[in-house]
Amino acid sequence: MKLKIYKIAKSWLRVASILSVCMLLLNTVLLAQNDSTAVTEEPAAPAKVKPVKNTFQSIWISDNQTVMVPVKKTLEMDIMHRFGTWNKGYQDFWGFFAPSNIRIGINYVPINKLNVGIGFTKTTAAVIPQASIGVVSGPLWDGNLKYSIITQTKGKYPVSISYYVNAAYNTKKDPDKEIYRYWSDRISYFHQILIARKVTEKLSVQVAPSLSHHNAVNGYYTKLNDSTLKINRSMEFEHFAVAFSARYKLTNVTSVMVNYDQPITKHATKNPNPSLSIGVEMNTSSHSFQLFFTNFYYLNPAANNMYNSNNPFTYTDKSTDDPGTTDVNESTKVKGGRFLIGFNITRLWNY
Repeated sequence: MKLKIYKIAKSWLRVASILSVCMLLLNTVLLAQNDSTAVTEEPAAPAKVKPVKNTFQSIWISDNQTVMVPVKKTLEMDIMHRFGTWNKGYQDFWGFFAPSNIRIGINYVPINKLNVGIGFTKTTAAVIPQASIGVVSGPLWDGNLKYSIITQTKGKYPVSISYYVNAAYNTKKDPDKEIYRYWSDRISYFHQILIARKVTEKLSVQVAPSLSHHNAVNGYYTKLNDSTLKINRSMEFEHFAVAFSARYKLTNVTSVMVNYDQPITKHATKNPNPSLSIGVEMNTSSHSFQLFFTNFYYLNPAANNMYNSNNPFTYTDKSTDDPGTTDVNESTKVKGGRFLIGFNITRLWNY
């Protein structure tokens, strides 16, 4: 009987030993599998770099466009106002009661990166130089388009680039065709490449070369002989310019902005003046309000760049209104400081 118990105990010892060895082998295999998984596991993908946001918080920076295109399905309404120049002082209360220009515009973003719009401008002839009254005065309809080509992205694109085009049609009454011989003479075009960079969270800068074109310009006569007169263009049909803009954020909702437009093309007469704008911008999630001093009076970019007669700086003009006269080389000192107050209001709705 004792012998039988011994055999049973001996059998249990063998089973326990075998189980211990199996557990040890299983643990070794599992550890090896874990080590193999750790070796072959792929590293986590780096976080995707996103384009910068809010280089500007409005499509406008005083009288110029910015690279900004709102998000898809955004509807925007623009109200723009330019008072008269402040040179007469108290007589017209520094331009507040002088003849002014107003534009109302509607823009929509049907697809990503594309903004399309239409606008209507009331332009007052009372303060327009006589040489350009027929060209830019009167009710003006315009259509515009802006497309965002690239957006500033770290490690990919150092700047943002957009293309802007504006076409305008002057509806001024001219029943006797004294100003516009053909309907196409009423049309003007404006093209601009907008190149901007968000330098820091507070500072954004932009440079924007542009081309303005008018289908009709004024002219003058020069006498060739006693019986022959020659017709000359007073200005070129095309005008090149470049704009420099910057915005600096003082707080999350308030910024200061500056803009300078430099004419490049030289015309026979009526060379346009450069423009300087300085102002403030206040923003909410759906509103933008800009108040500034500027010497651009019109609300159409082609008219502003080609027919700006308000000079910000004093300078000496060696040309005359009529190159056919004998005083073409006489110098005239032109006084600067012809500024006016302007404001832009934009309202956004996203559908």
